[in-house]
Amino acid sequence: MILYIAEKPSLARAIANALPNPQKKHDGYIELPNGDCVTWCIGHLLELAEPQDYAPHYKQWQLDHLPIIPQEWQWKAKSNTKKQLSVVRKLLKNAQTIVHAGDPDREGQLLVDEVLHFAKIPKYKLEQTQRLLVSDLTTAAVKKSLNKLRPNKEFSALSRSALARARADWLYGINLTRAYTIKGRQAGYNGVLSVGRVQTPVLGLVVKRDKEREAFVPKDFYQVVAHLETDTLPFQAKWQPSEACAPYQDEEGRVLSRPLAENVARRITDKPGFVKQFDKIPKKQNAPLPYNLSALQIDAAKAFSMNAQKVLDTCQALYERHQMITYPRSDCRYLPSEQFSQASSILAKLKDLSLPYQKAAQQANPAQKSKAWNDKQVGAHHAIIPTQQLGAFEKLNHDERKIFELIARQYLIQFMPAYEYLATKIIIEIEGGQFTAQGVTVVKEGWKSLMPSNKKEEPELPQLTVGQQVHCLQGEVLAKQTTPPDAFTDATLLAAMTGINRFVSDKAIKAILKETDGLGTEGTRAGIIELLFKRSFLQREGKQIHSTSTGRALIEALPESATVPDMTAKWEAMLNDISKNITPYQHFMDELYQALDHLILGARQGSISNFTNLPKAPTTKRTFKKKRPSRANDKTGAKRSPRKSRTNT
Repeated sequence: MILYIAEKPSLARAIANALPNPQKKHDGYIELPNGDCVTWCIGHLLELAEPQDYAPHYKQWQLDHLPIIPQEWQWKAKSNTKKQLSVVRKLLKNAQTIVHAGDPDREGQLLVDEVLHFAKIPKYKLEQTQRLLVSDLTTAAVKKSLNKLRPNKEFSALSRSALARARADWLYGINLTRAYTIKGRQAGYNGVLSVGRVQTPVLGLVVKRDKEREAFVPKDFYQVVAHLETDTLPFQAKWQPSEACAPYQDEEGRVLSRPLAENVARRITDKPGFVKQFDKIPKKQNAPLPYNLSALQIDAAKAFSMNAQKVLDTCQALYERHQMITYPRSDCRYLPSEQFSQASSILAKLKDLSLPYQKAAQQANPAQKSKAWNDKQVGAHHAIIPTQQLGAFEKLNHDERKIFELIARQYLIQFMPAYEYLATKIIIEIEGGQFTAQGVTVVKEGWKSLMPSNKKEEPELPQLTVGQQVHCLQGEVLAKQTTPPDAFTDATLLAAMTGINRFVSDKAIKAILKETDGLGTEGTRAGIIELLFKRSFLQREGKQIHSTSTGRALIEALPESATVPDMTAKWEAMLNDISKNITPYQHFMDELYQALDHLILGARQGSISNFTNLPKAPTTKRTFKKKRPSRANDKTGAKRSPRKSRTNT
């Protein structure tokens, strides 16, 4: 018997639909005519044991118990899915061949692998286990994937990486959450002060931004604009202060002296100027790549003020229920070359839909192959794109339609001409001072004809020649004021998590992180942000996201290394390297153990003063029960090799 184990029922149904009929539906699995079976997990069927499962005294939260580091890690069945786990284990006993059909990502790999190991599958059978990678639930796509099974052992590094991530989150989350919750109770705060390897640095970003905004003192600065006249068009040019003006400028080159600005304006009024440089360079801009999940969440937040979790939930519906898009938790923005053969069919169907950009979409050329098709950039999954099954479009609800339209547009623009324009730069010299003007002249809209028009109108600049004389009618002083950094929004906080290298101080780590995925994973970032709201560490004010007094108190109580992204971002890079078989699992874990010892010592010695005047905490149970909902919590359960392994490297 061949046993297919899908990550969830919807994927199992899609696999069964691509296999022979007639089929028999049983409780927890589908039987094929030849006796083969398709079964499923329901997300994680297993969770990592709680501290009290290792020793009953851990049920009481005490600083003396920390750090809690299991000698032999244990999985246990999740209480709400025990029945399905029993079904899968029974089927595994009779299976001659196993096909792993978890989602095509790190967590999906571990999700089924952990069940195989928990069921004590013999080594020879594990060696023969096959891997089915499905990123499109339409029957034609699943059939294609069934003909391209790969050995499951090829993905063992991916599984090790997911396991290391889970164990790290367990160790970090449980130990530090207990430590700081106990410190909070000593100060009279009875809530749970949740600390996570990823969630806490994200909270730290918001707290730091809030403090910068509160401490911000606006400064006046001044710009000088020359109003210029030519034989054809009038235009404006902005003064570029020379090095001699440096004593009157701030670190960003802004002029702080009004008398200086007014003096320049007087000197250039009614004076001739001469063209020192005139450039009009033709340029092209190709369409941006198709979406991965984070890029889609950022654009949806900007366009619709839709939070990250809502976007993910909507994508799951489009993928599972409607089968109109490919796998949504993707971290990849490229497409496999073989997918290009479907372009004509997908484009033809998209052009028939009542999309808001339908007229411009008619220009899409199915023969055009953008840089998105690149096999070298595609791993277990590819960018999120429409499938060939678009019949449910008219049945989509409001949110589903909005998200689908974004995904469809990002796919369509891969087949549109480049955006072409002329970039003009003029440098004028007036009374020894330098003034510049820049502008853009659109030659061909290309793919931008599908995009919403929210750009500022670029001023039209005249055609000039070097040495030509122009006349400055007037110099004008523009009084400006510096503004504080913007508060985080859903879009900018997600962008900060994906581009975390911008917020890292260590130059070596910064360089590493430019090549990695940032903090968290595509599928967990939304859940991490939502968790911070549930813990009452963050709050919304309109579109803005701010820290609460509780969130700020926690960050102020923690050592800096736990609140800035440097340490955990470095770990994210190591986890990425584990998945590529570059970094050994144990090297990552040993570094984590060392950091954990240091952090727990800091907690023991830390002051409780930060927690003395906090508002009343939300009602919670006194015991810390770790949950693992929908693969979106950064404090997941974990396993660890024996304690003695800490000295083995």
